[in-house]
Amino acid sequence: MKGSQIIVECLKKEKVEVIFGYPGGVILPLCDALYDSGIRFILTRHEQGAAHAADGYARASGKVGVCLATSGPGATNLTTGIATAYMDSIPLIAITGQVATQLIGNDAFQEVDTTGISRPITKHNYLVKSTEHLSRVFKEAFFIARTGKPGPVLIDIPVDVQRGEADFVYPETIEIRSYKPVYHGHPLQIERALSLIDSSRQPLILAGGGVISANASEELRKFAEKTNIPVALTLMGLGSFPTEHPLHLGMVGMHGTRYGNNAIMETDLLIAIGCRFDDRVTGKISEFAPHAKIIHIDIDPASIGKNVPVEIPIVGDVKIVLSQMLKNCPKPKIKEWLEKIQQWKEKYPLAYKNTDGLKPQFVVETISELTQGEAIIATEVGQNQMWAAQYYKFKHPRTFITSGGLGTMGFGFPAAIGAQVARRDKIVIDIAGDGSIQMNIQELSTAVSEKIPVKVVILNNCHLGMVRQWQELFYNKRYAFTCLKGKQPDFVKIAEAYGAIGYRVTKKTELKKILTRALSHNDGPVFVDCHVEPEENVFPMVPAGASLKEMIGGLA
Repeated sequence: MKGSQIIVECLKKEKVEVIFGYPGGVILPLCDALYDSGIRFILTRHEQGAAHAADGYARASGKVGVCLATSGPGATNLTTGIATAYMDSIPLIAITGQVATQLIGNDAFQEVDTTGISRPITKHNYLVKSTEHLSRVFKEAFFIARTGKPGPVLIDIPVDVQRGEADFVYPETIEIRSYKPVYHGHPLQIERALSLIDSSRQPLILAGGGVISANASEELRKFAEKTNIPVALTLMGLGSFPTEHPLHLGMVGMHGTRYGNNAIMETDLLIAIGCRFDDRVTGKISEFAPHAKIIHIDIDPASIGKNVPVEIPIVGDVKIVLSQMLKNCPKPKIKEWLEKIQQWKEKYPLAYKNTDGLKPQFVVETISELTQGEAIIATEVGQNQMWAAQYYKFKHPRTFITSGGLGTMGFGFPAAIGAQVARRDKIVIDIAGDGSIQMNIQELSTAVSEKIPVKVVILNNCHLGMVRQWQELFYNKRYAFTCLKGKQPDFVKIAEAYGAIGYRVTKKTELKKILTRALSHNDGPVFVDCHVEPEENVFPMVPAGASLKEMIGGLA
């Protein structure tokens, strides 16, 4: 077979159903082979959109997302999306074309060192220099992307390798000597952890994105209910534990709940499950969970002890380790602790001033009410992201799709497109800001041409809202380059120009009616431009570098 045909057969062996991408000169042999392959190719309008769409597809489905681009600027345009997936441990295969092997290093037209550029932002990468190596490389790449701590893998393929010929033999199994993920927790470490849990009087579970990656939400719920230990979540962990469960403490960290952060500051035992103690969660590290011994369960040994000292490390797959612990887990005596937490929940609920104006929190609450927590929510980055995290009542894993580690503006819309392709049975909504949505707004053309019924709800406050909030609080209201008033496009007209439907909401009283109408459309994208109060803030908030006990703001 030709190399391009071998690649297609490899993708079929890995059960790839859809690829998001953008063609170009040195990837044309593969594009030609894909033309009648039966694999759906979705032409995005920018390579960054392709990477984010593949990422959203992976997050919503649990499968490996695949994106494709040509060499040079095509490959470099993918890098933001690859870095986003890398920071959040999302399984992704990025296929890039490369100039012919004899031209590599000669500064040929559209040549860049793609593997060199992507090395810091991929779990692994390949430059394939022989057609005979393609089958092994693709088998390894998918294996690496989806196993252990998931992540993106890049495969750079010169055009002559795509045109070359070789026998197609796809390996049944793969063995990589230096890559051996550990899946079962060490029995003695589990025994030590269970003993510590039994003796604890103020225990707390902190669950992160690793719970969702491992499909361990059911095991987390069973473990929490069996031990009766409250559950706090990181941003990436939202959806892994039902919002309305009585043991749920919401998101913790910079914009977490006050009662969740209080619990971290007073717990005597923190059971960290599939999280990496990001600085947005910990605040000032030296004052994080000051009274707690820490049990840390993670499949990535490099993540354990990296940011905070750990009493009991347990390396293993979260789903398997929790199943091991469930066989013999104790029920600690924590009645007083639960009563204290309940008092905090009653004293410090998430709340905002409910005025006649259209509040962004009210928009998110209304979306949650209308969808009953059953939608997939994607977000852009900033205030819109935090309000979605705070006020949407998630019921299921893989229903909150957001850029956590890299904080990529422009992520939400193409990621929502990918999520909708993965889950046609679900309503998918991108909760966006008026700044972020313009970074990849060209993907409206993708959604229209492919009839992808994504709903985009823009919280339009005429500012780069989160940066403006920091300027208000820490820079004496010197709004340097963050005010967009008078500089904004008409989002309804933009939607209509692309062939989509656009609505505008300016009054609180018309929100529910227009959202209901928008949610009923199923044959293409809808924009809902909500003109919210321009200087609304996300509260509570922990200032950067402060400890979790130094939260500021009450009602936004």
